[in-house]
Amino acid sequence: MTPHLIAPMAMIPLMAYVIWRRMRSHFGPQPIRRKRMMTRIVILSVLGGMSALAGLQDIHLLEALLGGVAGGSVLGLIGVRLTRFERDANGADAYIPNPWIGGALTVLLVSRLIWRFLVMMPSMQDSAAAQSAPAFGNSPLTLLVFGLTIGYYVVYYIGLMIHHRRFERAQALPLPPSAA
Repeated sequence: MTPHLIAPMAMIPLMAYVIWRRMRSHFGPQPIRRKRMMTRIVILSVLGGMSALAGLQDIHLLEALLGGVAGGSVLGLIGVRLTRFERDANGADAYIPNPWIGGALTVLLVSRLIWRFLVMMPSMQDSAAAQSAPAFGNSPLTLLVFGLTIGYYVVYYIGLMIHHRRFERAQALPLPPSAA
């Protein structure tokens, strides 16, 4: 194995672990962790902004990214509408996400990244060609899928925090006296 392939191959187990954790978070009750959600919103927004700046070199890349963010935002709103809130046995707030939207986006992103990696692999085999190979994110379709993911999770986490506040207020209100 050539030295320039060691780093990408070493990342495969880490990426598998991250994907497994992401998929696991789409099923069953999930605890509300406001600080983590805010951190994710910031990180995803920064990544999206950096991708948009890189996309200024080619307008097609920027269009794909912004189109993906718009589509992901709509999916995020739908995802929030399909999410249920509850209190677990300990009294802690939790949400139950719709597994289909987040799971489908994760599969779509992972599939696209694997495809892009396989397409670029032959040029990475040759060290001379690796120097002149196109960058990993220089594909409008890749940036579209990346934008879908960013738009979905940013809007979804913002929506979760807003709806969680409403859920907390509704749980704190006293029950009206029964008309007996």
